[in-house]
Amino acid sequence: MAGITETYAVNKVHFPNKIAIQTPTEQINYQTWYELVCKTANWLDSLHVTRKTIGILLPNGIPFLQLFAGASMAGWIAVPFDPKWTEGELQKRLSLSRPSVFVTVNEVFQQVSHIDSSMIIWDNCLAKINQFPVERAQLFVGNLPFYMGFTSGTTGEPKGFIRSQASWTASFDCNQVDFQISNQDIALIPGSLIYSHFLYGAISTLYLGGTVFLLEKFSPLQTLDIIETQPITVVYLVPTMIAALLAENHITDKPVKFLSSGAKWEEHSKKQIRKLFPNLSMYEFYGASELSFVTVSSDHDSYQKPGSVGKPCHNVEIQIRLADSVLAKPNETGKIYVKSDMVFIGYLTDESIQSIEDENGWVTVHDMGYIDDDGFLYIKGREKNMILYGGINVFPEEIEKVLSTHPDVEEAAVIGLYDSYWGQIVTAVVKGTASRLDLKRVCRQNLASYKVPRKWVFVEELPYTSSGKIARAKLKELIESKVESH
Repeated sequence: MAGITETYAVNKVHFPNKIAIQTPTEQINYQTWYELVCKTANWLDSLHVTRKTIGILLPNGIPFLQLFAGASMAGWIAVPFDPKWTEGELQKRLSLSRPSVFVTVNEVFQQVSHIDSSMIIWDNCLAKINQFPVERAQLFVGNLPFYMGFTSGTTGEPKGFIRSQASWTASFDCNQVDFQISNQDIALIPGSLIYSHFLYGAISTLYLGGTVFLLEKFSPLQTLDIIETQPITVVYLVPTMIAALLAENHITDKPVKFLSSGAKWEEHSKKQIRKLFPNLSMYEFYGASELSFVTVSSDHDSYQKPGSVGKPCHNVEIQIRLADSVLAKPNETGKIYVKSDMVFIGYLTDESIQSIEDENGWVTVHDMGYIDDDGFLYIKGREKNMILYGGINVFPEEIEKVLSTHPDVEEAAVIGLYDSYWGQIVTAVVKGTASRLDLKRVCRQNLASYKVPRKWVFVEELPYTSSGKIARAKLKELIESKVESH
């Protein structure tokens, strides 16, 4: 089975002069793209190392995608590293992945070259790559591991996950079936390629033969300008980016499609963005680094089932299981299990890869939810975030969703604080100018009484993991000295 670069040779023949990748300052066509990737793969072949793993510590740009695609074509594992990581965070991830080659830019090399002896400056790397031929035999690499990412959950401690090329090529079918994306599309990638949502958006577009418009870093003004001035048809976003676009309050009549993931796209945000983008098509999908696509919610679905994350994606099966592994009935909350060709190989542990599939190929990342009578999935929250209040299960995500509807709440997180009588007390941590009284009123109007936070704390900022998720463990430590009783 061929892999994620298998179409490049065909695309080069069918439309050699079509733009493959464009940035605000440069562009390359499919003929050049194919040649760059082949040269990169041939250079990697020449290294003759036993551990075929390459670390990529580069800003967004064509070199990042060139190294990633070239490694994939050569049957190597590519490991993206985030320039924003601290030296300690970088060292932890290096010790997990142990790349044989590590490519970065000169300014970063000067700061971190003492950490790893395998580091190469990109300019020197490119000089070597350009010495290699532009053609190569097609390798059958589909079942090989090709991508290592890191997931840190709420603790901040990195855990390496491994994906196969076959899992991504299976995902590409969802682009066509679920999102109606084709080689005619021009996809704007405004976020960092270190995150799989944006990396996948770029690589899937290149596989299908579309055009990638890549930004070095996210800017709401620049994103809006490019949507207005360039023939963009698809934009990959996360809800925090959508909130930044909303803050600009700029109306755009241009037809465009938004693909959002990473967190629940709240209904009030969808309504607001539609006012600014009257010809917008919205697709929200639920998934995980380990699972890829799970469900998708289209425009029609958002109207019909506003609280849902949609129905299963193409070739995805879902089960809801209760604590005793019995299958849940419709509208009954349990743990979400997924089965598809898109799930990851497993987590990296020392020298082995640990699968989390059960004996029948089902996988869970311990999200809790239910499926309604019409087959739509609803997410209640993550099992490990669940608060046990007086023997009752409370999901903080449900409360956070209600708090976020208040216009004066910028961000909100809900955690459980230890209580000798109740077990845990529901505690809200809020960034914004909303008053505690107003927030209590909103909660009482929309939640059962036991879900209304009993304690409140107001902060200037919330702590995050390196992947941008709220660091709930750190948050508990933070509020111990600041919590206010109701």
